[in-house]
Amino acid sequence: MLSGYQRLYVYATLAVGLAAVSRTAFYYLLRYFTDDVLPSEGALRQLPWVALGFVGLALFQGGFTFLSGRWAAQTGEGATRRLRDYLYDHIQRLSFAYHDKTPTGELIQRATSDVDAIRRFYSEQAISVGRISFIFLVNFAAMLNLHTRLALLSVVLVPLVFITSVLFFRKISQRYEEFQQQEGKLSTTLQENLTGIRVVKAFARQRYEMDKFEADNYERFVRGKRLLIMHAFYWPSTDLLVFMQLVLGYYFGARLAITGAISVGTFIAYMGLLNWIMWPLRQLGRLIVDMSTGLVSYGRVLEIIRQDREPLDEGTYHPTTPLRGEIVFDHVSFHYDDGETAVLHNITFSCQPGQAIALIGSTGAGKTSLINLLPRFYDYTGGSITLDGVELRRYPRRYLRQQIGIVQQEPFLFSRTIRDNILYGVDRVVSEAEMVAAAQAAAIHDAILTFPAGYDTLVGEKGVTLSGGQKQRLTIARTLLKNPRILILDDATSSVDTETEAAIRQALETLMPGRTTFIIAHRIQTVMRADLILVMDKGRIVQMGTHDALMAQVGGTYRHIFDLQAQIEDELEQELAAVLA
Repeated sequence: MLSGYQRLYVYATLAVGLAAVSRTAFYYLLRYFTDDVLPSEGALRQLPWVALGFVGLALFQGGFTFLSGRWAAQTGEGATRRLRDYLYDHIQRLSFAYHDKTPTGELIQRATSDVDAIRRFYSEQAISVGRISFIFLVNFAAMLNLHTRLALLSVVLVPLVFITSVLFFRKISQRYEEFQQQEGKLSTTLQENLTGIRVVKAFARQRYEMDKFEADNYERFVRGKRLLIMHAFYWPSTDLLVFMQLVLGYYFGARLAITGAISVGTFIAYMGLLNWIMWPLRQLGRLIVDMSTGLVSYGRVLEIIRQDREPLDEGTYHPTTPLRGEIVFDHVSFHYDDGETAVLHNITFSCQPGQAIALIGSTGAGKTSLINLLPRFYDYTGGSITLDGVELRRYPRRYLRQQIGIVQQEPFLFSRTIRDNILYGVDRVVSEAEMVAAAQAAAIHDAILTFPAGYDTLVGEKGVTLSGGQKQRLTIARTLLKNPRILILDDATSSVDTETEAAIRQALETLMPGRTTFIIAHRIQTVMRADLILVMDKGRIVQMGTHDALMAQVGGTYRHIFDLQAQIEDELEQELAAVLA
């Protein structure tokens, strides 16, 4: 059975064929009419009907041409709409590893420009192939009926047109692929610049960014010029072949008419049919080359579609009771997909339900990588992690992520209302009172009421209209409303001032009780009250214990970090005292 869009494509192609038949019939009428050099009285009486026949054929052709265009547009637009929807959904479901190595601009390029090239392929090029094929077959059959030898003579150079088109098809496909790759790189440059526009302005690096963009844009210009040059070589070469074929056909047809081998009406009909064979074939050659862009774009989109989705519901264990939050790491190791970049080595520790586990260490020590194993953003490559006594891999990813709340160092808000951002993490109906209670617990409710539209205030792209502390507290409210059993705080207070940090810490203290909590931090003061502190270095746990136990280990890494931070704070206090004095 054909799908709806496939049926539309068949209807459009059939409409093209009927239009081609009407055009051929037009030349046959013209032939018989022009054969009567001195029309008889009876022929003159038939003249109005012949004229009406021409008008009827024109209306017939126009009607089916309109229908073919309409059905072709429905086919192209409908198919690409479904493709865009599928591609967007597919990108959402790809793994973190894939997004880590794929530039955002490249994905945007493939989901927009490449999909649009596929749309043109379906709505214009694929239908045009059917149109041209029908026109050629119908007119060539009519020409064979007129004069077999002339018909065969009229397609002598057609193989050369196809050979030229195929040769250029390969070259243009390569040039177009290079052009699209650079277009994706340019999109990435633009996306990064617009995302970091505040940093650019803060460091007055507009000239640097302009030079960087201009370099990428110039490379795009060069590759685009190479592509156009290939087209510029192709068009004249095929046009020359077509003109040679037309001249050849006209010459031999005229000679046959002059010698009386064919009538004048046959010669006039032959000229019309020859035009409708050669010019469509000329367009077919161009279409073959133009289709290279659609096929290249199709291949680029297919590269994304072929990527394996992250299986959210894959897992054999489906808990029937609420999670308690007991987590055990047993000699866990992790490396990236290349199998060479080792990140975690022999991680072993355990935590009881409701405990707070803190991770501290230098940048690149592996803290975030360790935490990313819990919601299965990545799967560990060695050892074992159990949650409530069950191997973590047995839990479906969707279930795990429903049970885990994450407050990131850099809070992300969507360009929507405050209400939408708070409710984003829940998939149930939430009352106004419940939402307000979450905002109050996160110490953001009073700030929201100061905005003219309150909870219906648009926060702008990435929450640009809010301060850093307000954005962080808004994400805490979002996490509170989700009510997770496991909480991850990824350095949630490192980028705010002391007063805001105190407010956020108070909100977190409201959030943490009764939940197993993992805290990533750089400041000792943030982790002092944790039930267990893991000191990490180069993917390994170098120390483990409570604050008091670690402080008792003279010469240990934790004690060194504490002394260093205390020294910095003392120096700052002395400098401030000197300034105030």
